[in-house]
Amino acid sequence: MAEATVPVAAATNGGVRGDELLVVEDLKKYFPVTRGIIFQKQVAAVKAVDGVSFAVRQGETLGVVGESGCGKSTMARCVMRLLDVTGGRIVFDGRDITRLSRAEMRPYRREMMMIFQDPYASLNPRKRVGFIVAEALEVHKMGTEAEIKKRVQELLEVVGLNPEHYNRFPHEFSGGQRQRIGVARALAVNPKLIVCDEPVSALDVSVQAQILNLLKDLQSSFGLTYVFIAHDLNVVRHISDRVMVMYLGHAVEIASRTDLYAEPKHPYTGALLSAVPIPDPEVGRERRRIVLEGDVPSPINPPSACWFHPRCPRFREGHCDVETPPLKSFGDGHVAACHYPLERWPMTEDEIRHATGGRVS
Repeated sequence: MAEATVPVAAATNGGVRGDELLVVEDLKKYFPVTRGIIFQKQVAAVKAVDGVSFAVRQGETLGVVGESGCGKSTMARCVMRLLDVTGGRIVFDGRDITRLSRAEMRPYRREMMMIFQDPYASLNPRKRVGFIVAEALEVHKMGTEAEIKKRVQELLEVVGLNPEHYNRFPHEFSGGQRQRIGVARALAVNPKLIVCDEPVSALDVSVQAQILNLLKDLQSSFGLTYVFIAHDLNVVRHISDRVMVMYLGHAVEIASRTDLYAEPKHPYTGALLSAVPIPDPEVGRERRRIVLEGDVPSPINPPSACWFHPRCPRFREGHCDVETPPLKSFGDGHVAACHYPLERWPMTEDEIRHATGGRVS
């Protein structure tokens, strides 16, 4: 299909539909690097998120994948307004919330909740489960003391815990049970959007499946919208409707789950997919894996033009290192930022050798 550069609004969601719950445009978050003790001077900036744009429709799940350090969690905290953004725009439910004060953000806090990565660190060890789940209800004054207690016990039952666990402390639970408490806390105020920041990465595989199935059941029951962050592509494939691939603070590809896994366009996406384990040993031995050379560049001094070009198997000197690739449309909402997108999948052996320095595994 012919490639075409498309506007941000159309590229991020396959066209403007009017049912977007969350729209993020050119989001940037830079952390200053300073020098000096008494008189500090900024000498550089860590470009953790550098121009990410996407949209999430009501009731869908957008998966976000990428290597560690690519800016996934920072992007999530910016969307939740836990971090102030350096640039860009965040529109939630039709309202620009980018520059709202803490007081102005308060009504939106109950509409946007977050499930954190570490179930051991995200729960206050000095508070009982009942207080942890009920805290948001009390802050937003959503009922009397008796009504809040009843609501909390109902939520514990919904997420697969015993209502009698109301008076226990977090250390009395396993990792999977603690994450269920985190899910109950996120559900307490009936939010529209839940940002899941790697909610299953610290759990055993069997427990991961239980939490993922729980999240899917809750989404169908309560009409929830998810931004689901993970580094496990099998997990993302299981739960997501669309997937956004991030690299070095940028969104390099956005597509439906089916299109992304069947026909990736960005070479980085192809490399990630080649690393996904295959349960069939015979098929796994036949597959050619792409092992990229080198480390992820520093976000303090990122590469010029295309951010992936130092590691890219399709690099063309004088183009990829000179001109920044825009998001190009490949139809049906599938967009990728690459001058020379993949025309076939899997990649050819010559392309793999170019990426791996001669090794084909």
